[in-house]
Amino acid sequence: MQPQAFIPSPSQGVWHLGPVPIRAYAIMIIIGIVLAVWLGERRWAAKGGNPGVIIDVAVWAVPFGLVGGRLYHVITDYQRYFGAGRDPVNALKIWEGGLGIWGAVVLGAVGAVIGCRRHGVSVLALGDAIAPGIALGQAVGRWGNYWNQELYGRPLDAFWALKIDSSHRPALPSGAPDPRYADVATYHPTFLYESLWCLGVALLVLWADRRYKLTHGRAFALYVAAYTVGRAWIEWLRIDDAHHILGLRLNDWTCLVVFIGAVAYLYWARDRTGPENVGQGVPVDEPVAEAAAAEAAGTDAGDDTGDDTGDDTGDETGEGPAEPAEEPVAQAEEAAGAGGAAEPAEPVSEPREPAGDAPAEDAPAAEEPADETPAEPAAETPDEPAGEPVVKPVEDDAGPKPRTAAPASE
Repeated sequence: MQPQAFIPSPSQGVWHLGPVPIRAYAIMIIIGIVLAVWLGERRWAAKGGNPGVIIDVAVWAVPFGLVGGRLYHVITDYQRYFGAGRDPVNALKIWEGGLGIWGAVVLGAVGAVIGCRRHGVSVLALGDAIAPGIALGQAVGRWGNYWNQELYGRPLDAFWALKIDSSHRPALPSGAPDPRYADVATYHPTFLYESLWCLGVALLVLWADRRYKLTHGRAFALYVAAYTVGRAWIEWLRIDDAHHILGLRLNDWTCLVVFIGAVAYLYWARDRTGPENVGQGVPVDEPVAEAAAAEAAGTDAGDDTGDDTGDDTGDETGEGPAEPAEEPVAQAEEAAGAGGAAEPAEPVSEPREPAGDAPAEDAPAAEEPADETPAEPAAETPDEPAGEPVVKPVEDDAGPKPRTAAPASE
């Protein structure tokens, strides 16, 4: 069976650059990863996260995902690599195709957790940012199956059918061609179906996130739920070897379980709208930023230290501003005008004593009540300054009584 119009398969999927093989399957996977990281970075920045985090996390998630995808494929299709007439070394030939998305997601998530812990950000927030990018990467990566002529569906007689060469058609466990498909040349292009479906899932997640502000892992859960719906239908079309349980392929059961889990999480997290830890405000080049901050802090500290320890210390040692030094002079002049003292009680150049040693202006210590006996002036000692308080009698109705001039330091 061969229709008049069909999608041709490539004649080869590997080219050699000297001794180095260039495989189309690997190129499609790499392009898909690059697109996923690119879109994830844009969405992460829109969340307020620091640039470069998605790339750093991908360094962990991608290798883990590739290993997980290969392990899932080998475990679920072990009959292809183990048993009579099989070579287990083929299980390592990842370039020949065979990556299970479920294993890639599980182990890739483990790598993402490691990367997120190193950056101190939420793995759920990062999953929401990368979800549509993963779907976009799958849409491109599925074209690797086209180059390898694998994972196609049932026979199809339509213009969009995919032509498969005889060497890539279904075979018996012994390796001989399956007689049911020996004369069938065209099949369902399931790689194309899944590629288009994944592209639609990416657009759906982008729209839903913009419309409903999906956070705390809900965008990722929506991607998983939407993908499993299309994948279950595509699994129903495929005719490659697979284990069956109760009439369904193993991947169909996996899709069902994962779909239920994703929908349950969407319901459980429906009211989670709090802030997410995306590492806002942490500089990307942290050492450089810290050095600049330390230098600025050092400059400010130097200025403040100079003001506080240099100027203030100078004030206390007699080298400070003119205002504190002039205060005793002004007080001396005031005292001289009131009592005739020409010299201050203490030299101006002496260190300024704390405020507790000088009487406050609102509580003069030298003034005595009018009815008390005048205090005798203290005997002058050789060490005392020349300026002494001058007692001048003042006459009033009650008779003469002494008046003590205010000390110059008041």
